[in-house]
Amino acid sequence: MKSVFSDEYETFRRCMIAARKEAQLTQESVAKSLKKPQSFVAKYENGERRLDVIEFLLVAQAIGVDPCHIIRAISQKIFEVSCESKI
Repeated sequence: MKSVFSDEYETFRRCMIAARKEAQLTQESVAKSLKKPQSFVAKYENGERRLDVIEFLLVAQAIGVDPCHIIRAISQKIFEVSCESKI
């Protein structure tokens, strides 16, 4: 399913997926840690739903990654794309 979210949100979504995979966690294990169904993780990873700030912080904690690290990575990627489009 194609996401209807902005390019910036797509960058966020891809960073969240990469962080989970880098931590060598499955969607199921993240969901279990969050006390949510696996479909919760699948839906935000597939772009079917957005994460709010509180959910983002909880997911980052479940993955074991510093949320500030993810924010910095997203900011850098958005800035790079923004600069490339101006060239």
